[in-house]
Amino acid sequence: MSERKVLNKYFPPDFDPSKIPRRKLPKDQQHKVRLMTPFSMQCTICGEYVYKGKKFNARKERVDGEDYLGIQVFRFYIRCPRCSGEITFKTDPQKADYVAEHGAVRNFEPWRDDDDATEAARASRAAAEENNPMAALENRTLDSKREMDILDALDEIRMRNAKTERVDSDAVLDNLIQDSMTAKAERQRLIDEEDERVARAVFFGIDGEAVKRIEEEDEDEDAIALLKKLNPELDSANDSFLKNNNITHSKTSSNGATVAATNKRKQPTAADFGILVKKKKPASPPAGSTTQPSSSSSSSSSSSSSLTSSSAAAKPPIPPPAQKPSALSLLGGTYSDTDSDQESD
Repeated sequence: MSERKVLNKYFPPDFDPSKIPRRKLPKDQQHKVRLMTPFSMQCTICGEYVYKGKKFNARKERVDGEDYLGIQVFRFYIRCPRCSGEITFKTDPQKADYVAEHGAVRNFEPWRDDDDATEAARASRAAAEENNPMAALENRTLDSKREMDILDALDEIRMRNAKTERVDSDAVLDNLIQDSMTAKAERQRLIDEEDERVARAVFFGIDGEAVKRIEEEDEDEDAIALLKKLNPELDSANDSFLKNNNITHSKTSSNGATVAATNKRKQPTAADFGILVKKKKPASPPAGSTTQPSSSSSSSSSSSSSLTSSSAAAKPPIPPPAQKPSALSLLGGTYSDTDSDQESD
């Protein structure tokens, strides 16, 4: 049984491959290919825009007599999708690009102009160096210097990257915190200086000298001195009033505070308030018996009378009513005259 799919072909013993006739195709033969436009273009007939990447059924052929360093140049034929006008473009191996040849114009591309300018500068330099060896030497020197600068910049970048890789995150955070604290302290210092300047401007003069403020007490003293000078009788009356009330003029201490110098006041007694104490007469002692209490009572009565007289001289007492008894007499002799005298002292 023979095989359905013939995998092995039979070659007879007298087979000669050189005797097989070969069909030779013409060099300008065209092939149908499916391609996408390599650049955006505009049809010159109808003005239709054909964007980059649009698919077309194209015809491909070789360009006779054109090559670049042994690389063959190919031409492609497409038709405008609107007016069916024929558009041709071909390859450019020198620039690794395509060139619009017929039926369309390539749209503006700014980077192509830069490339063209660079290429023109390179060509002009080559033409200048061809006939001038000194210019070629200078250009090579500049090129070497430029390369050295580029290498130095690359080394610096590598060192920076290596240093960045070795950086400790904790140290970076500490540095940031320290910087923030320093900035905060600086702001606080500026605020304090501003407050101090404002306070100096308020409590001192603009030039920094202290402003002397007159106290009210000084004004009062000046007014009193002026009144005394105008009316001497007022001065004598004021002195007598201060003497009767046991008050002296105020003295000013070294630091400016006023200190009132007053005499020690006498303790008030019952007579000062106009109260007379009626003493009960004790029983008559036997004749010829003189005791110590009687002498003490007499001395106390004499002292009481002297105090009463002195207080009466200082301030006249108010006479009590004759009909009403005193409060101490109503207590029934609970307090003795000796106790009352001691309390008065």
